[in-house]
Amino acid sequence: MKKTNFMIILFFLIALFSFTILETSGEGSELYNARIKDNRFQILRDGKWETIIIKGINMGMAKPGTFPGEAAITEEEYYRWFEYIGDMNANVISVYTLHPPGFYNSLLRYNESHDKKLYVMHGVWINEDKLVNSMDAFEKNNLKDFQKDMKIITDAIHGNKVVKARSGHAPGRYNADISKYVIAWILGVEWDPYMVDNTNKLHSSIGDYSGKYFETKGAKPFEYWLAQQMDTIAEYDMERYNYLRPISFINWPITDILEHPANFYEGDDLVSIDPNIIYTKGEMDLVGQFASYHVYPYFPDFINYEERYLNYIDHRGERNNYAGYLNHLNSGHRLPILIAEFGIPASRGLTHENPFGWNQGFISEKEQGEIVSRLYEDILEENMLGGLIFTWQDEWFKKTWNTMDYDNPTRRPFWSNAQTNEQQFGILSFDSHKIRVDGDTSEWQNEPLYYKDKGVMKGLYVDHDERYLYIRLDYSDIDNGYPLILLDVVPDQGNFFIKGNDNIKFSNGVDFIINLNNEEPRILIDQHYDFYTYVYAYHLNMIEKPRPNARKSRGIFSPIQYILSREYSSEDGTVLMPFSSYETGKLREGNANPDSKDYDSLADFYINDKGELELRIPWLLIQSRDPSRKEFIGNIHRDGIEASKFVDNIYIGALYLDDKGNVLDSFPSMENNVLDELRAYSWDNWDIPEYKERLKQSYYIIQDLFKD
Repeated sequence: MKKTNFMIILFFLIALFSFTILETSGEGSELYNARIKDNRFQILRDGKWETIIIKGINMGMAKPGTFPGEAAITEEEYYRWFEYIGDMNANVISVYTLHPPGFYNSLLRYNESHDKKLYVMHGVWINEDKLVNSMDAFEKNNLKDFQKDMKIITDAIHGNKVVKARSGHAPGRYNADISKYVIAWILGVEWDPYMVDNTNKLHSSIGDYSGKYFETKGAKPFEYWLAQQMDTIAEYDMERYNYLRPISFINWPITDILEHPANFYEGDDLVSIDPNIIYTKGEMDLVGQFASYHVYPYFPDFINYEERYLNYIDHRGERNNYAGYLNHLNSGHRLPILIAEFGIPASRGLTHENPFGWNQGFISEKEQGEIVSRLYEDILEENMLGGLIFTWQDEWFKKTWNTMDYDNPTRRPFWSNAQTNEQQFGILSFDSHKIRVDGDTSEWQNEPLYYKDKGVMKGLYVDHDERYLYIRLDYSDIDNGYPLILLDVVPDQGNFFIKGNDNIKFSNGVDFIINLNNEEPRILIDQHYDFYTYVYAYHLNMIEKPRPNARKSRGIFSPIQYILSREYSSEDGTVLMPFSSYETGKLREGNANPDSKDYDSLADFYINDKGELELRIPWLLIQSRDPSRKEFIGNIHRDGIEASKFVDNIYIGALYLDDKGNVLDSFPSMENNVLDELRAYSWDNWDIPEYKERLKQSYYIIQDLFKD
């Protein structure tokens, strides 16, 4: 009996000693070199544990001309981007799935040649479409693929995998061991609440999970499933490579653990996913865990409506709904929180508004940098682990809910859509800026579409690139009057006159008028051709139909609107959130040259002191579904929302009017108040877009932020 007691005590002391060695010695690097300690991230450097604040950025797999599944980014592109990111004073890059071998080769090469290392938080993506189709996270085939990808990625970061080609996945030979720079796993996607809720119902009797490295206490079935996946990747990493690293999973406000009294949309507060009920076990106790959330200041809508957030006073002494939400989120967690996505797009298009102006869209590059910096300060002040900016590079393949019906989804990567803000979250832009729109007309190489020596207007020039149609109009510098530019983009429709002005008739059916008066410069659209009016008045019946109805050639030109919100009502009919839209056709004067000290990335036109107007028009604003194939929205009233028309040319002209609406000059000429046939502009189709990498203004602002 005494011998047995002695052996038990001896065993306990050996175990305690081993635990202490792992906890305090640099030798622990054989098991792990990143951990969560005292609610902070720590990295083992030169045998010593150092606390770091996460100053990071997310990186996707796409570049212009390719979808992300094509894994087309080259090794040299990755290395150049790592140089930029390092110079931006970031310390972490987050990826959502396996990148091509060039990512890992370049990261190893970079870290071996730089004192300040770039660390990786690596994701494992699960097929969202299959999740939503099955409505069950435990569905065997998708789960099998998810766990297979966990093992493939684990092998890849250790430089020990040859990945065969699979559709939508990066293949190749992975022989760069970057495992010591991978400081965390972040699993999954932004979970669909209806899928989570249905999984909980289907497996309601499953109980708690107890694995080798993770267990749950009071879990719902989906939380059981998450703990199981965290255990799976930890166990494989440990058994195969004797390595552990902190693990988390993606979460977002729609499935957070908080109550939201201001929420009015069922799906935004349907179900919670609670990271608090997942606990580490065994050696994983030494490494720790954390919670990860994607948090933006403008979505979901309850963030903009909840009084607790709107009236929260931040560290600046100002009202701040973003900091208010972060504070509430942190108060409900026992785990430290990483804000794994946050950001603002520098885009012309707008999708969601924030009460303090931190909107999803219609934000300049300068404003992007300033707002991202402000949000990051809030993240630190609310005691988070740090934040990962979304995202490093612009992503042309992306869609946004209020413009996704306008374009051709199979052709998105081949042109840059300034109206779709999801494409412009990046800090690195891809653009050619073929015409700088800054008053310097020396860049114009095309012959003029119109030219004459006499008259108010001297010449009209047209050019294009992957993002814009450019128009230059030279005219006498007179105070009395303004130009109208006319576009006929689709044959067999358009207006042949302007209602209320008997002095102007067109030989072409004009689809767009660009009115450049001094008070309210804007692009107007033939009401019959207006996609917004058709969709929300005629197709979905969300707004009143025009009176009289929009019919061909009524002479009515309307402001170009985009939807911001559909109407939401309570069961008793009370309107909780009204239908709203904004006018996206308004034109902004300014300098659009990125090299200018006066650069305004939202500028649409510039007029120099010589009377030379430069204008850039986003392709989607004139309803091009795909400029690389000269595809435009077609006859919507006949063919519906998928109406499409491929054209050979678009036709362009111009009028110069006095303040009373009288025509002072025209391109082409007029006879008896009828404008002659407009002249055609055409271009070659393309499959390989031309572009240049450019660091946005926001890059340098964030560089200063991260330096401090």
